[in-house]
Amino acid sequence: MKISELSPESRQPPPPHAGLIADLSKAVTDVESSAASATSPEKLAADLRRVLTNLASAASTSSFTEAFTVQVWGLGPRLWNAVVDRANSTALAGSPDALAVEAEIRQAAPELLRLAGIPDSIPSAAVKVASFFHRSGLAWLDLGRVDLASACFEKATPLVSAAATEEDRGVLLDINLARARAASDAGDQALAVALLSRSKPLAAASPEGAKSLAQGYLSIGEATLSAKHSNPAVEASSLFTEALDLCEKVASPSGASPRTPPYGGAIPKTPNLEGLKRRCLRFLALERLEAQDYEGVLRCIRVSRASLGLEEEHPSIGVMAMRAWIGSGNVAEADKELEKLMANALATENLCVSAAEAYLAAAGPEAARKVLIALAARCRAGGAAAAVRVVKQVIDGGGGGTGRARAIAELVSDERVVALFDGPGNTHERGTMHALLWNCCHLEFGTSGTEHFHAKNYDTSADLIERSMLYVSRDEESRSRRADCFRVLGICHIALQHLDRALEFINEAYKVVEPNIKCAFLKVKIHLQKREEDEAFKQMKTMVGCVDFNPEFLTLTAHEAMACKSGRVAVASLTFLLGLYSAEKPMPMPEVAVVRNLIELLSREPGTEAEILKYSRRAKQRMSDIGVESFFGSGIVGGRELNWFADICWNMGLRASKDKKYNFSAEFFELAAEFFGSSNAECDENRSKVCKALVMAVTTMLNAEELNNSPLSNSDIKKGVEMLSRAGKLLPLISPSVPVASDQLEANNFFYLHTFNSYQLLGRMGTTAHPQQLQLVKNFASSKACTPAHLLALGVTASKGALPNMLAAEFSLKACITTGLASQSPNYSVISCALRKLACLAGLQDLNGSKSDTAYDVFQQAYQIVVGLKDGEYPLEEGQWLVATAWNMSCLPVRLHQAKVARKWMKMGLDLARHLEGMKEHITSMQTTFEAFERMSGGEPDECSQEDKAPKTNMAGMSQPVLV
Repeated sequence: MKISELSPESRQPPPPHAGLIADLSKAVTDVESSAASATSPEKLAADLRRVLTNLASAASTSSFTEAFTVQVWGLGPRLWNAVVDRANSTALAGSPDALAVEAEIRQAAPELLRLAGIPDSIPSAAVKVASFFHRSGLAWLDLGRVDLASACFEKATPLVSAAATEEDRGVLLDINLARARAASDAGDQALAVALLSRSKPLAAASPEGAKSLAQGYLSIGEATLSAKHSNPAVEASSLFTEALDLCEKVASPSGASPRTPPYGGAIPKTPNLEGLKRRCLRFLALERLEAQDYEGVLRCIRVSRASLGLEEEHPSIGVMAMRAWIGSGNVAEADKELEKLMANALATENLCVSAAEAYLAAAGPEAARKVLIALAARCRAGGAAAAVRVVKQVIDGGGGGTGRARAIAELVSDERVVALFDGPGNTHERGTMHALLWNCCHLEFGTSGTEHFHAKNYDTSADLIERSMLYVSRDEESRSRRADCFRVLGICHIALQHLDRALEFINEAYKVVEPNIKCAFLKVKIHLQKREEDEAFKQMKTMVGCVDFNPEFLTLTAHEAMACKSGRVAVASLTFLLGLYSAEKPMPMPEVAVVRNLIELLSREPGTEAEILKYSRRAKQRMSDIGVESFFGSGIVGGRELNWFADICWNMGLRASKDKKYNFSAEFFELAAEFFGSSNAECDENRSKVCKALVMAVTTMLNAEELNNSPLSNSDIKKGVEMLSRAGKLLPLISPSVPVASDQLEANNFFYLHTFNSYQLLGRMGTTAHPQQLQLVKNFASSKACTPAHLLALGVTASKGALPNMLAAEFSLKACITTGLASQSPNYSVISCALRKLACLAGLQDLNGSKSDTAYDVFQQAYQIVVGLKDGEYPLEEGQWLVATAWNMSCLPVRLHQAKVARKWMKMGLDLARHLEGMKEHITSMQTTFEAFERMSGGEPDECSQEDKAPKTNMAGMSQPVLV
């Protein structure tokens, strides 16, 4: 019979879920043989995920038979064992991703068993599944996947929650402890503590359970302490106390002996728990240390040491004890603890150095030497590094001043400390130590100093630099560093005014390296301070020739020379610097600043007008060549520079004029006019300054002509005329808006100087210019700037010289008298002088064509002026001159028998005497003389007053006294 002929009833049906079993069996087989096959872990995990999905789908639609469940349970442990073998295999990749795949494969085993169900035929099946979930969760927890780990623990918990057997309670305890760890890792410390509390009944049954729970409390306490948990309900100290309580309960399970306080007495020794208890005490001491409960720290440490026995003490105990003693202010006990720590073989070198740093921060620099010597004996491999850290702590630590510097110097110069840095392996540490000492006291040239230089403790700085050279080798690579040390030593001794010693160090620096700009400058500085200007000059030339020459050092030399009051060297350095300027070369300061400083220095010395003039000309030439803004700068700064040059030229012009160096003065004023009139300074104020400078330039030119007694050349006259013409256009800017009588008004003076100088230059053109001179005077007299004193000066000038302009003189003097009388407060000193000059002028020439009448008119005007004046208003000397001159004018007519003319002048003199102070004593004699003259003349007119008639009176015997 063929198989196809069999009836359906006679065929055997396939077992239920046979496909699931086949797929699962194949997946398990693949995992078991994956080490020998090329199947990747990712594919294995994907196959297991597919099987689990299908299994979960089947479980949701129908219940599994007992036979199917048993089959799955036969494959599940095989899968678990295969995963364990893979985990133990050295060929397994250790990357996080690979480990995550392995954890997923591991978790597939308990997932299969949970979905298949718990068979009754297999003893402790639920415990096994829970155990598998627990260990799978631990794998996820080790990978940092707290969420997946918590999911595994939560799946395992219901399986053993009944805790019916000792095995169930043990697994449930492990699960609770693992869940507490996961909650702590997730930051939920409150849940972690709750899970630990929930585990207490489970742990009470066995000492091992209590020990595990104590370890759990300790672990969560460590996490809380390190995380600085902010929940006030969870305190690390309470967790450590719980751990200690559990350890004590294990030690006395009957509860007969009372619980010992965590840090208040001896703890019963239990061999298998001593390490755990001491660990709890260490962390409890650490928590108390952070809370600054130093007494609590010391109690914990005493309890821990009491239970120590023959074992070596943990190094952290000594560190915490030392810190606690420091915190409580007992540095002596802290020193003892530090000594114990260094004697502890378990303490690492780094821990000893850290403890030494903490101790020195409290003990101060005085204890540093003792500590460092101890570290040198303790730290064989890293002694140099330890010494660097200790010295750095002393430098950065508390205290200060000379005491700390002395401690540092003694510390680093100890032979035992220096010996730690021997050998090529300590090159880095030697450099670090040198850098520490260098930074402690070094003053880098051109920068701000550090601590001891700020405090001006130069002797201390020099000492530290010399000690730092102990850590500088003499090889070729360290030559530059040694030279720097010598240079800084030189700076220190310069500051201390040990100039010869400083020069020795600079010469030593020269021997180590080739001459450089810094050392050359320091030599210049030394020579300047020793007042050796010639040597400073020579060294400055050497400095300019250095390979690393920088023009900025010439600026520094100038500053140093000025500080040493050596103007000659300062000028020379700036002159050198000025010669280096070109369009392409960058310089440390603008060219205009160099020129300005040069002029400023030269202006302090007498007799430097020629040099100042040379550099002022250079500034003007550079301004013309490259432009105002390019030379002086732009904006407010440029404007200030330009105004400075204009002002210095003006001031130098005044100074040279005061010293009667009129040739220099004229050129200074001319330069001032150029600077004031530059395009950058175009404003009314500066235009008025231009006007004044031009007027002053011509004034000093004329003064130079008079002083040197050498006539101006035609070119100078032409130049003067051009400057006055230019100034004349600007005069309206400085002319007063209303008439001002004050002779002190500056604007009036410049207007007058412009007129006076123009008059003088016109006088160089001969008599043909007389009409122009007269018109110039008339224009000035009609101006608002005109004053009587100015007119008097013009009149006197016009009446002098080889070619006097009598018309201009007469006009000026008459205008002076008229203007003076018209003022509110007439200046009779000026008016009297003008009257005298006008009287003298009238005596030389009869402008109206008849003798004596013009002069008499002047005296008549004078008489009209003095009548009614108070005593003393009219100048005494001038009044006496008027009376004497008028009286004496009658002498010649008397001798010529011109009685009428003589009578007129005598009467004028007598009338003037009656109204002028100081002539009272002469009036009587004058009156007597006049009466005698009248009797003798008989009152007849003189011959000169009678046309074509002979005189009838004989005065041959008459004589007249002369007034002097």
